[in-house]
Amino acid sequence: MTVGPLKEQQVARFHCDGYLLIDNLLDAEETRLLGETARSDDLLRQAAMDVKDTKGRRTELSLWNHPGDDIYGVVARSERIVLAMRQLLDDEVYHYHSKLSAKEPREGGAWEWHQDYGYWYENGCLYPQMASVFIAIDRCTRANGCLQVLRASHQFGRFDHGRHGEQSGADPERVAAAAERCELVHLEMEPGAALFFHANLLHASDANLTEQPRWGLICCYNTRRNDPYKPSHHPGYTPLVVAPDSAIKEIGARGAQPDQGFLRQEDDETTG
Repeated sequence: MTVGPLKEQQVARFHCDGYLLIDNLLDAEETRLLGETARSDDLLRQAAMDVKDTKGRRTELSLWNHPGDDIYGVVARSERIVLAMRQLLDDEVYHYHSKLSAKEPREGGAWEWHQDYGYWYENGCLYPQMASVFIAIDRCTRANGCLQVLRASHQFGRFDHGRHGEQSGADPERVAAAAERCELVHLEMEPGAALFFHANLLHASDANLTEQPRWGLICCYNTRRNDPYKPSHHPGYTPLVVAPDSAIKEIGARGAQPDQGFLRQEDDETTG
């Protein structure tokens, strides 16, 4: 097993349940810097895509491939996340992409039940040796659309996915069967908490019907041995320059740069 910051019991829990929730992965100051930077970042907002759910509610989604020297990239490259991902996936990892999901008050849409590997498979990734970490910028509650998962559903393997409104969702018949066999868990999170989850874990979220925003940064990783066999809109293996944890506060409120390389609407994918 690769050496890293997680305890053996935490790694075992991830493999059993398909996810691992860690409170206070970012401390209060780091979370404040991340949130304030994202909300005042003109480039980030200009690049945001409006992704609608089946009822027409929209979530703003900004998506990019390579982590830079802004606060989002430093978080994605931080030791505490990268070394944990190495442990969970038992291999060298690289940054597959990141996204900022912004559910605004009263209008933030739902996300359909899906597996990330349901569509990453189509990008030429042969193995489901991939995972993401959702970092809560705001408090995430059942009322404002926190992540929901079907515990241990990653053990079913990949389900077929199709379009549902403007999103990609898993086969509803199989999702219903999975829901009869797996515990439904609403993952309420405080700002700074992080959810590591396997690429085959079924997850979704409801619309935000409250007066409070629900923003989150999602960083996604692939393993070196799972280098895609064909090109797609996400990168192949690219060595990751790991940043010390102290770099988050050192970089401070530095937002996206003009060469960030945001992806377009046609490259959109479902997320939490």
